[in-house]
Amino acid sequence: MTSTKKREHYHHGALREALLAAARTLVNEHGAENFSLADACRLAGVSTAAPYRHFRDKQHVLEEVTAQGFETLTARFHQAIRRHGSGTIAAIAAMGKAYVAFAREQPAVFRLMFGQQPALKDAERVERCGHDCFGTLVEQTALYCERQGLSANVSEVAVQLWTFVHGASSLAIDGDYDEVAPGLDIERMIDDATPNLLPVKRG
Repeated sequence: MTSTKKREHYHHGALREALLAAARTLVNEHGAENFSLADACRLAGVSTAAPYRHFRDKQHVLEEVTAQGFETLTARFHQAIRRHGSGTIAAIAAMGKAYVAFAREQPAVFRLMFGQQPALKDAERVERCGHDCFGTLVEQTALYCERQGLSANVSEVAVQLWTFVHGASSLAIDGDYDEVAPGLDIERMIDDATPNLLPVKRG
């Protein structure tokens, strides 16, 4: 009965998202290297023929999971900006904390987004969503510099900020902080480090 209800529901437009939700769950639980379309179909309660209505193959599903990861992260960046004010240190720090939080929530998807399967980077939609995500950080860095009257290489500054939070995220999800700094407050570390990574007026 449950399977029948699901199939009826999916027939009215939710099949694609149900399959992606199942894929995301399986990737996070078992890793992308162990993901299969058959398992996603079982979890979603649909036939093994169902994915081919929306996806060409397993790789296409992983591309979409990866692209949606970037979209989710970008949406969280914009939430941080709305909450703290555009072009502010607080907003930029909050974006960094959102980045780490996402990595902790979806570590396997995070790894897909940043190189576990290099071929994914060449997918047009993945590349576009990734650029949009990083572009949000560049825009906020540019606004900060403009409002502070600073002349700086904005892209370089944004890369420095990204490098810091990406490294923190990777160390967090790999458990390395637990080994060398148990109980480390990563959010406070980001709050402390962000102003030091942004340019300041000199003289």
